[in-house]
Amino acid sequence: MNTTVNLLIGLAMGLNLLALGSSRLPSIIRAMSVQGMALGLLPLLLEHELDWRVVAVALVTVAVKGFVIPQLLRRAMRAANIEREVEPFIGFVPSLLLGAAGTVAAVAGARALLLLPEHAGTLLVPGALASIFTGLILLVARAKAISQVCGYLIMENGIYLFGLLLIHSTPLLVESGILLDVTVGIFVTGIIVDRIQRAFDSLDTRKLTVLRE
Repeated sequence: MNTTVNLLIGLAMGLNLLALGSSRLPSIIRAMSVQGMALGLLPLLLEHELDWRVVAVALVTVAVKGFVIPQLLRRAMRAANIEREVEPFIGFVPSLLLGAAGTVAAVAGARALLLLPEHAGTLLVPGALASIFTGLILLVARAKAISQVCGYLIMENGIYLFGLLLIHSTPLLVESGILLDVTVGIFVTGIIVDRIQRAFDSLDTRKLTVLRE
């Protein structure tokens, strides 16, 4: 079972690097979508005894992170009529190198932590740390609002991985509430992105920071 869990988390860590190294917004959204679906399956693998609540949360997580949120972001991207991140604050190669260094540091740092025996052989902690770090890089390195939203979602995926460490003691209802909040947040963000594009004909956050009125 740990092998499958590690494969899914390893896939998510690889998608982190793909998002950092890509300038095309559809590729970043697609990477985030596949990552969300892969991580959404983890509760089914980590729970020893499946019941309908675990299955329901897993299905909702896969549907929301894999389809609903990416579709909202694609709609915002089409409304803004942008396809690429042209002039990021930090270049794509330096971002990729930072992400790779952060991933290596996350794997090395996790070995120094005291974990429960059932978590010691998994990539849950390294995957969580690497995803949070990747999300932070995207938030500070990209200029387009949609790229920054993707960074926030990847960071949320890292927090979701941390939450799976407590899956036996934390009610899944809490995760469901967080997922609902994130979905509503992305929905509102899509509306705001559309309004900003109509008003200022740009989604470059550098221009938004110099607005006076």
